[in-house]
Amino acid sequence: MGAIAVLEFKKNIKDKGIWFWTFILPIVFIIGFVTIFGGMEQSDPEELIVQIVPGYTVMFSFYIMISIVVAFVKERNGGMVARVASTPLPKLQYFLGKWIPFIVLVLLQIVVLFSFGVAVYDLPLGDPLALIVLSISLALISTGCGLAMAVLVKTENMGIGLTQVIALGGALLGGLWMPIEFMPEAIQGMAQFLPQHWALKGYKTIILDGGNLLDIWASILVLLGYAIVSIAVAMAAYPRFLRQARS
Repeated sequence: MGAIAVLEFKKNIKDKGIWFWTFILPIVFIIGFVTIFGGMEQSDPEELIVQIVPGYTVMFSFYIMISIVVAFVKERNGGMVARVASTPLPKLQYFLGKWIPFIVLVLLQIVVLFSFGVAVYDLPLGDPLALIVLSISLALISTGCGLAMAVLVKTENMGIGLTQVIALGGALLGGLWMPIEFMPEAIQGMAQFLPQHWALKGYKTIILDGGNLLDIWASILVLLGYAIVSIAVAMAAYPRFLRQARS
């Protein structure tokens, strides 16, 4: 498992596409939207920053699914999956070895984007423990969803298309682009079923309301619940994924 994790992490570091989706594009979006909406007289600077920085951090954390899908599909079509399956390595260890580097990458993304918010826009952070636990929960759901998709889709393009639907649709309906209270009641009701909404709600509770771990228990529970379901789906679909692998 350790060797797989190290190899995957090295590949991720060399992948320029991951650097673009994970760090460069989110920072560009944050700067752009803060500049656009920051000039409005009715906007509260602190609420604006807390909406945009954590909001786009949550949104772009789900783009890691593209990299996960590409990694799994390439190994399936290139014969690596079949070779690994022929070894005594348990399925769970293979999954963990592939999964852990992406979790680390999402956590690094959160650290970089929040640090950018602090350095440039004086973003307050609130309770450190609550931030850490919520961020880990976010990393688990975004990467877990990517694992489930990776073993279910047939092609890279299908995975990329579905990622766009999940990331952009979740951002729109989950209140990442604008405060959820400004949206129609129907959309507010739909947002309650989206992990993106609960992740941003948790960050706002910590940063704006000075909340601690006990105040965001619902957000953590929802995110971990979705993560568990995603991993269960990935494990259940793995035999089908293996049958599709080239020997």
